[in-house]
Amino acid sequence: MARNLDIALLRTFATVADQGSMTRASDILHLTQGAISQQIARLEALVGTALLLRHPRGLRLTPAGERFLGRIRPLIVTNDEIWSEIERGDVSGPVRLGLPFDLVDSCFAASLKSYCEAFPKVELTLVCAASPDLLDMVGRGRLDLAVIERAVDSEGGEVLAIDRLVWVGARAGQAHKRSPLPISLVGETCVFRPAVSEALAEEKLASRMVFETGGLDATRTIVKMDLAISAWLATTVPADFDIISEDAGLPPLPSFAITLHRADGARGAIFDELARQLRNAMARPRLAA
Repeated sequence: MARNLDIALLRTFATVADQGSMTRASDILHLTQGAISQQIARLEALVGTALLLRHPRGLRLTPAGERFLGRIRPLIVTNDEIWSEIERGDVSGPVRLGLPFDLVDSCFAASLKSYCEAFPKVELTLVCAASPDLLDMVGRGRLDLAVIERAVDSEGGEVLAIDRLVWVGARAGQAHKRSPLPISLVGETCVFRPAVSEALAEEKLASRMVFETGGLDATRTIVKMDLAISAWLATTVPADFDIISEDAGLPPLPSFAITLHRADGARGAIFDELARQLRNAMARPRLAA
């Protein structure tokens, strides 16, 4: 289960740790001691271990608490800097973000809306393309940030999530039973294409490409018409499609990493906050689109 840490909980914990007392922390935070005690208990439940111990001379950090405090201090500082800039109206300028077609709506739509509302002066440009193309654009400085899908064993980027690649067909469809196997992928540069080709080759399973030049919407239409099957990440499969079961005779497909990449020049509050929003989006439980 994904767990998200509220900045307010982190601030409460840091204040209590610095003061060594819930009484002094309550004066600083303008909260009752009961409220602070509840927040600390909630935080310890989230992280799964005790962070503070009572001592005759006050509260003391456990070894886990000391490590945790060291990790969260930069987060609190960054949060304060970002919102200070927002309140001064300093956060503005262009931001170029790249996302794969299949992740825009299923994973990031709500986060992008929140980001644009929080930074009304930021000019966000969204580029949707295949993962290899997005990675190339980051490397050339044509994008500031990009989320890409890549093989788990490849290097580069910050891993946001691991998801399994699955065979997808029309609801109660029959396309997966045909020979040669009809397949539709989004395009020739689709990052899943090598994995699909390798899996079929290992099983010596004949296949043919039905459609691969019209983008994700066209591929969805072809699959929904039961003219072909496709390969998508499990959490992006629409509710009105079927994930083809393993006993259907199709070869298994590997998992893929969803990674965040950032251009060297993408520094500052607007990029930090966008990166945070993207991380949080992948940390939240998601329903298929």
